[in-house]
Amino acid sequence: MRIRSHVLDIPAAEPVAAAEHFAGRLAYETDCSDVGADIAAGASGFVVIDCRSPELFARGHIPGAVNLPHRRIDAKSVAEILPPDALLVTYCNGPHCNASTRGALRLAALGRRVKEMPGGMLGWAAEGLPVEADVKTPAVASSR
Repeated sequence: MRIRSHVLDIPAAEPVAAAEHFAGRLAYETDCSDVGADIAAGASGFVVIDCRSPELFARGHIPGAVNLPHRRIDAKSVAEILPPDALLVTYCNGPHCNASTRGALRLAALGRRVKEMPGGMLGWAAEGLPVEADVKTPAVASSR
């Protein structure tokens, strides 16, 4: 008797189609380890955007991140805070939170190049990467 495989129920894509799919995903996403390594190495050309509330940002955030809650992202705040040619990397709490997706959508709609870091702060902590905390209220973009 042969045991039915849930994995094999749906055939895998052909290698060329799979390569296109995975390359496409990487055009939209980056991971905590790569962002952490680039920050540690002093790489430039990207800005990390924390799309969470100022309160969560103050409790702990990625070193050097800019706090720009997704609801406050508009043309004015982006022009005032973010360099025009930088790739923007959004994050939030983690896979259970969609603030980074909402932020990435708003930034892309404003004509900015953006990638999302889906692991968020949970993934960052799981990698053992450094966290900054701020005991005073952080500077954030003004609301509309």
